[in-house]
Amino acid sequence: MKLPNHEHALVEERKITAYLLAEEHPAGKAAFFAAFGFTLAQWHALRNALLHHAATHEVAGTSTTPHGVKYIIEGAMQTPNGRSPQVRVVWIVDVGNDAPRLVTAYPLTGGTI
Repeated sequence: MKLPNHEHALVEERKITAYLLAEEHPAGKAAFFAAFGFTLAQWHALRNALLHHAATHEVAGTSTTPHGVKYIIEGAMQTPNGRSPQVRVVWIVDVGNDAPRLVTAYPLTGGTI
């Protein structure tokens, strides 16, 4: 099964710039994504890669929360430097909405850098 309504998926600029690519964020994901050529200046490249990831990979798992249904998608992600790291991307379809929204993305255990 693909991510429901993936063609309407939302990836907020702030989720990319203040979280995934923010060097000062305590989650520490920026170094991973930077190693594959993603930059703050071209933040939309990561947004596009995440949307493409959702459109091309199957859902690996789901969980229902009070806020909605979370969808986990795992697989190779296209990157600016041409390498294909294995990542896990989590999306949520909030209660009362149809469009999935990006929650987080991170390398799969043992993923290459």
